[in-house]
Amino acid sequence: MFALATVDYQGQALGCLEVDGRYFPLSSLAKQAGLADLPASVIDLVADWVTYGAQLPALLPHCQPANGLAPDQVRVLAPLLYPGKILCAGANYFDHLAEMGMPGAKKEEQRLFFFMKPPRNAVVGPGETVHMPLGTKAFDWEIELAAVIGKTARNVSVEDALSHVAFYTVAIDFSARDHNRAPETFYKLDWVAGKANDTCCPLGPRLIPASVVADPQNLSLKLWVNGELKQDGRSSDMIFSVAEQIATASRIMTLDPGDVLLTGTPAGVGSPKQTFLSVGDRVDAEIEGIGRLSVTVQAPR
Repeated sequence: MFALATVDYQGQALGCLEVDGRYFPLSSLAKQAGLADLPASVIDLVADWVTYGAQLPALLPHCQPANGLAPDQVRVLAPLLYPGKILCAGANYFDHLAEMGMPGAKKEEQRLFFFMKPPRNAVVGPGETVHMPLGTKAFDWEIELAAVIGKTARNVSVEDALSHVAFYTVAIDFSARDHNRAPETFYKLDWVAGKANDTCCPLGPRLIPASVVADPQNLSLKLWVNGELKQDGRSSDMIFSVAEQIATASRIMTLDPGDVLLTGTPAGVGSPKQTFLSVGDRVDAEIEGIGRLSVTVQAPR
């Protein structure tokens, strides 16, 4: 088994295979395997995943420990620098709807909706990477399973939707809840001010091939703040499945390779208890079979 990662090594961002805890630069592996056309970055690899995905197994025999970079030699970055689009499903877990004031919700009464985050400015990797949005007093957390598109999807069926997913990863959707609310306006909500802030979409620490995720609707999701467990749910509690989300989104717009879909969050966010993040807080988000993404909140900038 392998994963894809992007690391900073001596000031250079390197796309890598991650195997047994070590990082193997794609550029070096491609030379050893005689694959001169293989891209050196993860995002370029995903951009033509149909072609390049089939070539990656040929790299694995060259992933010998002596050829790899140890974790203490690198700084792990977001695996995708940078996605094309980031679509986020809003209010897509039954227990999250309940904690936000809608208990007993029925699927047939809900409408799947999306908002977007700016990929180049919002995406960060693990570490001291997340900055509080300017002026917020209600900075909140949401762990999310993220699906990375690997094959163009336009008006696809639910039955075929998952065949368009190349990878899964961990995402945290950070929100400025106070900026999200706009009671004085006709629309009552401001999704850009609340959700599209810089550094507020950590991804990682790796991309796990969709082929090794047996069922994306049966994964554990957990999030801790300063070591205290806040969210403990399962993707089986989604209102609309990953496949349904892709099918719906693909009727709105074309989903391109390298696009990322955040699929909603379970209960346990800070808003219902009015418990929010402060500078210096550590947030750990873990999804079964994918790994743990850990970030520390920094001062606004």
